[in-house]
Amino acid sequence: MAHRSKGVGLWLALASAATFGSSGPFAKSLLVEGWSSGAIVLLRVTGATLVLAVPTILALRGRWHLLRENLAAVLAYGAVAVAGCQVAYFYAVQRLDVGVALLLEYLGVVLVVLFVWARTRRAPSVLTGLGVVLAIVGLVLVLDLGGQAAPDLVGVGWGLVAAAGLATFFVLAAEESHLPPVALAGLGMGAGAVGLGVLGAVGVLPMHFVATDVVLRGAAVPWWLAVGELALVAAAAAYLLGVTAARILGSTVASFVGLTEVLFAVLFAWVLLGELPGVVQLLGGVCIVGGVVAVRLGELRRERWTRATAAADDADFPLPSGVA
Repeated sequence: MAHRSKGVGLWLALASAATFGSSGPFAKSLLVEGWSSGAIVLLRVTGATLVLAVPTILALRGRWHLLRENLAAVLAYGAVAVAGCQVAYFYAVQRLDVGVALLLEYLGVVLVVLFVWARTRRAPSVLTGLGVVLAIVGLVLVLDLGGQAAPDLVGVGWGLVAAAGLATFFVLAAEESHLPPVALAGLGMGAGAVGLGVLGAVGVLPMHFVATDVVLRGAAVPWWLAVGELALVAAAAAYLLGVTAARILGSTVASFVGLTEVLFAVLFAWVLLGELPGVVQLLGGVCIVGGVVAVRLGELRRERWTRATAAADDADFPLPSGVA
């Protein structure tokens, strides 16, 4: 029975990665028609907020004090991990291939390692360091600096901003908190939607909506279909599937399966937009994904060693009777 449950969890995790990976092609189909990144993210986040409203309310029923206690984290999540990260990613997609933009965003995992190193003054493990080096090599290959066409540096810059947003997401998600994950996502998306709306209203963030058909696989489809996919499938459904998978598989296994998002993004971009990175860029993508895997394996080994050390210390200095 447990084996069957794990199998279901694996399929849910793959479905989550696939739905997340579908966002790039649908967003790019809107961008080429004149939509702004801010407008796309606003509708996507607003739609996801409405879908997650009921699960969020149920999760916080009788525990609304958790919102007050974690208000700073919710606002940071909404401003940086939700709104900022998505806007930057879509700006990158506007100038780069979908797969390349997503690979740049996934460098956020490496930024997390560097952040933790700076905060704790504790050097990463050898395996983690190897992963960081491998990811940097992959970045150089993805940019294809020796290729015929020079990389769009503005697009690369936006991709790295998205990586910083992803790193913020991981840091906030790892913080100890009694706030349920679904509530953090729902409230954070709501905060992000409000922030985007305010920035658009005052003219800081361009909001261009174009009610015209978009082109996918060479065929014209209604614009609202692309927006609906981004809000319902690539945001709300993707997150709910991911949360459910993590509950079944555990965060470590679920996060590793989540790396397949890059592969799904490249596949969707190829099928829907006809985009396919070059051989050198694909090799760089393999290096980046391999580097991320090595980083996570290294951090997992360190966590196990820390827990084992703590357990050994507890065995040497047992707690007094009645203390738990």
